Amino acid sequence: LVELTHLFLPGMVERGWGRVMNVASTAAFQPGPLMSVYYASKAFILHFSEAIGNELEGSGVFVTALCPGPTATGFMTEANMDGSGLTKKLPLMDPVKVARLGYKGMLKGKPVVVTGLRNRLVASTVGFLPRGAVTRVSRYIQDP
Repeated sequence: LVELTHLFLPGMVERGWGRVMNVASTAAFQPGPLMSVYYASKAFILHFSEAIGNELEGSGVFVTALCPGPTATGFMTEANMDGSGLTKKLPLMDPVKVARLGYKGMLKGKPVVVTGLRNRLVASTVGFLPRGAVTRVSRYIQDP
């Protein structure tokens, strides 16, 4: 992701126009026990995208971090998560809807696109809650 972003940015900046969309996740907004590396990597993508987007202000190039929640893509099956609490406790979004929302947000130059009302509420409120509580809730959601 970092290499590809840096590979394509110079040409976009030279042209004075471009869009980059990096796929993060709602996992980027809180710690994720039982999937700590995944959650941390999504936080990296979100922060990297926001920082690069800020550096590019005024260049005509925009960077968007797409942050969907659980989405029906087959990822859960491939990651052996079909029995996890995440798949049992949260509804999966339609991938076509997620892609359309992300694309529309990217064309508008939005730095972050969180898909779905529930996901936007979670992403916007976790920063106001005690970190320990957020981590415990995240663990509860992950547990089978």
